[in-house]
This record gives sequence, C-alpha cells and structure tokens, in this order.
Amino acid sequence: MNDNILEKILKNPQFLPEMFETMRDGLMVIDNEGNVVLFNRAAEEITGYKKEEVIGKKCTIFSCDACMVFNTEGGLKDPQLERFGAAYNRECRIKSGDGRDVHLLKNVVTIKDEHDNIIGTVESMTDITSLYKKEMELQGLKQELRQEYWFMGLLGKSVPMQRLYEHIRNAAMSEAPVLIYGESGAGKNLVAHALHKLSRRKDGPFIQMNCAALNEQLLESELFGHKKGAFTGAVSDRIGRFEAAHDGSIFLDEIGDMPMSMQVKLLRVLEEKVVERVGDHKPIPVNIRLISATNKDLTNLIQSGKFREDLLYRINSIIIKVPPLRERSEDIPLIAFHYLKKISSVNNKEIRSISPPAMEILINFPWPGNVRRLINALEHSAVTCKTDTIEVSDLPDYLVYEKKTDAGESRIDQEKIRATLALYKGNKTLAAKNLGISRVTLWKKLKTMGIEQ
Repeated sequence: MNDNILEKILKNPQFLPEMFETMRDGLMVIDNEGNVVLFNRAAEEITGYKKEEVIGKKCTIFSCDACMVFNTEGGLKDPQLERFGAAYNRECRIKSGDGRDVHLLKNVVTIKDEHDNIIGTVESMTDITSLYKKEMELQGLKQELRQEYWFMGLLGKSVPMQRLYEHIRNAAMSEAPVLIYGESGAGKNLVAHALHKLSRRKDGPFIQMNCAALNEQLLESELFGHKKGAFTGAVSDRIGRFEAAHDGSIFLDEIGDMPMSMQVKLLRVLEEKVVERVGDHKPIPVNIRLISATNKDLTNLIQSGKFREDLLYRINSIIIKVPPLRERSEDIPLIAFHYLKKISSVNNKEIRSISPPAMEILINFPWPGNVRRLINALEHSAVTCKTDTIEVSDLPDYLVYEKKTDAGESRIDQEKIRATLALYKGNKTLAAKNLGISRVTLWKKLKTMGIEQ
C-alpha cells in the first residue's frame, strides 16, 4: 500500500516542485552551461534575488568566492565534485541582491543522464552569516585581548600576573625542570603550555599527564610504556608518554599525588635519562624537559612521608607560583567579560553587561575554585539571565548567601540597608543577595533597627 502511494506521488509532475518550495534550505539547479534552471523560495530569502532575476541567468550573478560548478569549457571546477559526484559542507561567500555579503554552507551533487554524462548540479545552501559574524567577533576579542592583557592563553593585567608573565619568560629560556605551584583552577596547565611554546623545544611535542588520574600500575604503563603481555590487557607494545615527549616537554600535573613507588622510578628516569617499558629491560634514551605542577605543599608531604625529598630537588630547579584569583581581583571584570562573550555566543544570547552590584559581588567573592569556578558561575548566570544584563538575582546563590562572620554582618549599618533597599525598590530578596546575607537575617535587622517594612 505504501509503495503504491509513493509511486503515485512520484508520478505527480507537481510533486517535486512543491517539495522544493517547502524546504527550509535554499535549493538551486544549474545546467552544464552554468545557467540557473531552478530556484526555490528559501534560496530567494537567503540570496535576496527573486526567481525571475536568476532563472536562465549564469550562476556567476552571485559572485561566489568558491565556485565549484562549470568553467568556460563545460568542465567542473572542483576536482572532488568531478571525481566523486558530490561535495559537502563547503563554506563560501556570495553577494546578495542588495549588495550584502552572505556566508553559506553548501552541498553540491551532480546530475547525470542515462549515459553517465554530467548534465548539471543540484546545490543546497544554508545561511551561516550570523554564525560567521559571531566567530569573527570572538576572533576580534582575542586579538584585542592579546594586544594588552593576553599572554599565551593567560588573562590579566594586575601586578601579580605581570610578575607571572616575567617568570614564565625567564624560565622558558632555560632547560631546567620547572615546578608550578597553584590552587585548583588557577591556570597551571596554561603556564605549562606557555613555557613550552616559548622554549627552544616549541617545535617538539608537548605531552601531559595527570598523576592523580590513574592507579599505580596504569600510571607506570602510561608514563613508561609496556611490552605485549606485560600484564592482563597488554595486547600489544605501547610507547609511554616519556618516549612520546622525546625532544619536547612533558607536563606532570598533580605530581604531589604520585605514589611513592612511582616516585622512585621517576627519579631514576630523571637521573639516567632513560626509560624501561613495563615487562621489558631494554633502556630507551629520552631527551625531555620536565614541567611539574601541584596544588599541595610538597614540603609538608615530605615531612609526612608522602613525597621524596630527593625527587623534590630534581623537579624544582625553577619554581613558578600562579596567583589565586582572590589575590588579583582587579582582573575579575576583564576575565568575566571575556568569558561572558564566549558563553553568550555558545548559548545564542545577547548578554552585554554585568550590573555594578553583581560585579561587586564577583570581585569580593574569594573564589576557592579560581577562574574555573568563575566561568562556572558565569555559565549559570547566562542561563538564568532574562535581559542583556546579568543582575544579582541571576548569580548562583552560593555567591551571595555565603555565610559571613558575625563581625562582618554587624558592619552592615542602617544606612547601607536603606540604600540597598532603595536600589532594589524594596525587593528584600535582591537586597539580601546584594548585602550577602539571608532574607531571614535581613528581616531580623530591619526589625532590630526599626526600619519600616
């Protein structure tokens, strides 16, 4: 029954033209002389040309900067299209009927006759102009930031960050091992990448490994490699990350979490500059520059018997400390607006600013998760924001309901409470958020201070 219906539909001469007209994507058919023979309604909307303006005309009317169809000799311009009969997801730019630049994503398929001769092409087009502009905005923002506040992926103009940039430049000139100290989310991995990119090994590999991510056996295999049959699951030979980093840099993150037995093996590698794969005794020379990172105090770990003192002296020839976000709060607006642009683009929302009260909360928060947690808070705020400005009400509750000391709460005087209530037109929930206290605490203070509710 279904086959009969389909057969009847296909025999209807109006079926294909009507179907083409209902498509969301633009659709155009071009003969082998480059003349437009079909042009649907979506193509009109995308290009700004009416059917009567293009039907029977050369497709060069669109001034496409990446034309794939027929040249003056009747052959296809695009070798992939000619060889495979189709080309997909090709980006191009055309001039619309009113002179605008329109960016398209195109798919092209050839049409052949019964003798397998190409007699034309079918092109579908999707307007990606808005996506292209957003990408350009992000690229422009990156370029702007690089000029003044951007350093190898790190962002900030504060004195602590300028000092960090200088330390990275100096350390990059050396071949000595570097130990990076910093809290979680502060950007230790970005510092490691910057050290490699600025070093004489920049053309060599950069290999990284989180020492806290695997158990001892898997960590040894990952770092030094293994021979086939060395343990259950070792079905083939595998090189380790030290071998992969030969003539480049290896970054060991969270090195303070490395098991003691692995620390012994790492120390031998650093002293002898050779590795042995698990299950093999053949020494393999490696030429690497070691960069390590930790968020722990390795001296305390040595005292508690969890880290080898001789290994510490092998990895800390140069020490770089990454400042936590709370010690460079003047960078928070810069970082917030940078990531807010990205987040807005991803979520297809036009969020242009952060209100002064909301920004004050961001600046004064201690940020135990550093930049990573700030980005998380901005992502939350972007989702809850209903306008083009992030307000206090859009921020995660933990930013404004974080418990303060009694002394801190007592400093919230009557004048500040009145001013905050006036700012939010009597809305006690928003006022409490801005003051950093709970709504119940605000009610109690209003009652104690005799402020009319």
